[in-house]
Amino acid sequence: MFDGRYREPIEKIVKPIGILLRKTGMSADQLTVLGLVIAAFASIAVASGHLLVGFFLVILAALPDVLDGALAKASNSVSQRGAFFDSVIDRVTDSLLLGGLAWYVGGEYGTHAAVLPFAVMAVSSLISYERAKAESLGLSAKGGLMERAERIVVLCFGLLFHAILMPVLWVMLALTSMTALQRFIKVWKQAGVSPRTQDRRDERRDKQSERRSGENGRRRTTSK
Repeated sequence: MFDGRYREPIEKIVKPIGILLRKTGMSADQLTVLGLVIAAFASIAVASGHLLVGFFLVILAALPDVLDGALAKASNSVSQRGAFFDSVIDRVTDSLLLGGLAWYVGGEYGTHAAVLPFAVMAVSSLISYERAKAESLGLSAKGGLMERAERIVVLCFGLLFHAILMPVLWVMLALTSMTALQRFIKVWKQAGVSPRTQDRRDERRDKQSERRSGENGRRRTTSK
């Protein structure tokens, strides 16, 4: 949800930072690895019960994930390899954070409670798989109530207000499961349309977009 609505505004904000980072000589991949290292320390802090420290480290770990794309664009190093590497590191980071949380929850609330963070991690992996598989088939599976950005925000909320950590995890699991279902339905509907019908829809949408652009251009010309 955040990714769809706020990606462009955020990219505009971080673009100057990416230009500054380029001057340091750091590569986007190095920045991604830095985020992974910080996330590893965050998972250790959470597992050992230092939730407030973990909260700040999770926020710190999220910054490279936001800035690595801006750095790649600023240094003209955007590539499929970089996108693949970033996506894999995101999955590793999520596993570390939720693994550390499972360790803490298991010690604090009993071993059965540790299943809850692992359940969140499992459904989160399903969401990522749905998008990857859909895109490999030429379909789209973006969107949903709780994508990765939302999960990080909710996780930080639970770490900051640890008294309600367990209810927060239940909410996270529910919303993550709803997102997985939303993506499944979205892809299922797309896959039910024949390629020829989809091509016709795309062609019709492109024509409508061109028509609207032409009308907007004429309006601007008239207003002048």
